[in-house]
Amino acid sequence: MKTPQQHTGAQGENAARQYLETKGYRILHENWRKGQYEIDLIARFAQLLIFVEVKTRSYNPLVEPYKAVTRSKQQSLLTAAKSYVTITECTDEIRFDVVTVIAKGAENQIEHIEDAFRAYVGR
Repeated sequence: MKTPQQHTGAQGENAARQYLETKGYRILHENWRKGQYEIDLIARFAQLLIFVEVKTRSYNPLVEPYKAVTRSKQQSLLTAAKSYVTITECTDEIRFDVVTVIAKGAENQIEHIEDAFRAYVGR
């Protein structure tokens, strides 16, 4: 059984996926895992491979969800992305995006931060 936070997170990831799809992104993977590391969404847009971190919060104007993507979280995403690139032998240009979802009852406020941080994945 999911905790309330897991339920909110899953709803946010679903909302983020739908939002990105309406913008023309093709979702390749959801909740891709390698060991202890996870990438919420992996998408393709034009010639880019995009690793997406989704942060969902219940409505609270004092807390911005993107602030939860700390340096430590960025490092975890980078480690997972390196594994993905190695496993898939991907040579495409990559980008790290953050999608924030603030749940407001039946509505969601979604913000897509493209190229949210830079990291060298190496090949």
